[in-house]
Amino acid sequence: MVWYNNLESNRVEAVVTIPEQFNGYPGIAHGGIVAAILDETSGRAAMLDGNFDNLFVTLRLNMTYRKPTPTNTSLKAVGWLEHKGSRGMKVAAELLLPDGTITTQCKAVVVRPTGEIAKSWEPEKKFWRVQED
Repeated sequence: MVWYNNLESNRVEAVVTIPEQFNGYPGIAHGGIVAAILDETSGRAAMLDGNFDNLFVTLRLNMTYRKPTPTNTSLKAVGWLEHKGSRGMKVAAELLLPDGTITTQCKAVVVRPTGEIAKSWEPEKKFWRVQED
């Protein structure tokens, strides 16, 4: 997935199609795959300010599955920042069908990793970048 900062709406966005091989039931995406997509999308909201060194890990992830998420369908993932604290952030995301119907929502708490963990991630940073709109 490639995420983009939509600075006009202050949200991070991505388009994704979940292949059938990631189904839970025929034609329906597995909930764990959907959770991973929204975890990543909500977490990237921490970088909306353009600080791509602002890396966090998920402390808590709450999912609400509203409708089945279909496979082989273009979906839009949208994430945003709800609250910024000194040690962490509250972020949220949702997955939408082409007609705008929400299939799944999440709310998460993300926190800064320890210095040693963050340092070990240096080679991976280039893959976490959010693209400018």
